[in-house]
Amino acid sequence: MKLINTELKNNVLISMTKILDNNREELLQANKKDLDAFSKEDQAMFDRLILNNKKIDGMIKAINEVKAQEDPVNQIISDKYLANGLQVTNKTAPFGTIMIIYESRPDVTIEAAVLALKANNKILLKGGKEAINSNKVLVSFWHKALIENNLPTDYIKLMQLNREETQAFLKNPKEQLDLIVPRGGEKLISFVKEHATCAVLISGRGNNFIYVDKNVDWDKTLNVIINAKTDKISACNALDKILINSNITNYNAKLRELEAILKEKKVEILVDKKVKDTLKEATLIKDVSIWKQEFLALKCCLGSVDDLEEAITIINENSGGHSASIMTKNNDNANKFMQQVDCAAVYKNASTRFTDGGELGVGAELAISTDKLHHRGPLGLKELVTNKYYIFGDGHLRV
Repeated sequence: MKLINTELKNNVLISMTKILDNNREELLQANKKDLDAFSKEDQAMFDRLILNNKKIDGMIKAINEVKAQEDPVNQIISDKYLANGLQVTNKTAPFGTIMIIYESRPDVTIEAAVLALKANNKILLKGGKEAINSNKVLVSFWHKALIENNLPTDYIKLMQLNREETQAFLKNPKEQLDLIVPRGGEKLISFVKEHATCAVLISGRGNNFIYVDKNVDWDKTLNVIINAKTDKISACNALDKILINSNITNYNAKLRELEAILKEKKVEILVDKKVKDTLKEATLIKDVSIWKQEFLALKCCLGSVDDLEEAITIINENSGGHSASIMTKNNDNANKFMQQVDCAAVYKNASTRFTDGGELGVGAELAISTDKLHHRGPLGLKELVTNKYYIFGDGHLRV
């Protein structure tokens, strides 16, 4: 596809920040229509839907951060002269057209589009119906910014399709489609994988674990657990499962203290049989499949394990491959945990809430990928390109 020069792309982003800043009230009024129409039964989705001036400031900041980053397109990965005289250059190149399917969060309409544009991709935005008014206004802002810089508006499109229309589009796209990123729960991911005919990059569920090792700083552990569980329940990096080593000093007392603190924060606690022996009033887990569920609610599972190996096995069997953390004073155990747990982000003595492009120094993100190809973790600007080989010869023939 045609490459846009860096200056022009950055000028579009400058225009967009001004348009966003000068038209806050129009966006907030559109968002109010979405909020008023929402049933509020799903608190996590409702929280993600809300826009305010602080979030608009965050949108502007995200655009400016992407503008400040180096253009990821046409960068030389390798450059070789072969013995036969051929010059072989490997460069970064745009994907082409990316479709992102997401729910609720209007800020994704900003982050996805700014990343796609700076990486010279076109983007198709399939937001949820619950945010339709907010998304319409945001895309109209993008179109104004493109027009101001003499670029066609088809670089950024809002897709208004129902389920059946989306299925038909995935099976038989009416335009070029090179990559799809479904950003949502298991049902959405399964739906896209079933019907898509192009590459799909999975932004998987959370269902994140913290393992509390035998030797820990207990006060830090409690603080990390509360932060990971309660700071933002609607985030995919929130904590859902806690595993505690049964050989920890004062095991029973620590379980009771943890239970009390979680209850104080109004967190519903489900426990396995081992923990139930100590926390006799707690609700027993009856269906083990719950260990695979992402809650997005003030709810968590608390289980007991005998050693690090058992914790690693449970996490690898049940987590969404997103984030996992070990709380420990033992560096060897931390290294083993971080090497063997199969997640996009692994932590030592830190909250899983840091799995975010901005927090990890990547900047704005399209999603958190739990795939292993072509990238794992935050999908930032540098990850929204593929590569292309340029081979220069002079009448060369292979013999």
